[in-house]
Amino acid sequence: MFHKVIIISLGIFALIGCDAQKKSKINTKASEMQTNPRATNPNNQKDGVLYLSEGENKFLREYQMNVTFKGVSEDSRCPEGVNCIWAGAALAQVEVMGTSTRPMTLNLASIDYPGKNYRQSAEFNGYIITLQDVTPYPKQQDGAKALAGKYKIGITIKKADQSTDSTKK
Repeated sequence: MFHKVIIISLGIFALIGCDAQKKSKINTKASEMQTNPRATNPNNQKDGVLYLSEGENKFLREYQMNVTFKGVSEDSRCPEGVNCIWAGAALAQVEVMGTSTRPMTLNLASIDYPGKNYRQSAEFNGYIITLQDVTPYPKQQDGAKALAGKYKIGITIKKADQSTDSTKK
């Protein structure tokens, strides 16, 4: 009888020890997520903006969407240190593909300019994708192709408003 009590007591202590280990692992994971920005932010997002380098591809699980920054086809932004009549625009190609859709290339501009059919936002698969940032900014000494391959963009993705959809029809 005494042996059964000891075995049961050891079993209870073992279970309590397992529970303590689980709590320790959870606390360690939480502190790791606070100190490691990659743990909380696997898609390189800052303040809701997703950043992509030229040629980079990411699968965004929360949107069930694959996003690829193909490149910048036009960058007519006024270089730093130059006085220009027009501020200019950068035009980025962003390829998007849902888990059940074909790939689609969106031409997103750094500014809305209806005269040239430039749009900062485009709708895809129930989401509005908006170009927020294009870097680096051209400098006066940069040639036309000096920035090719060096661009980075910032985009936001938001659920399309249902009332907006009905007004488009």
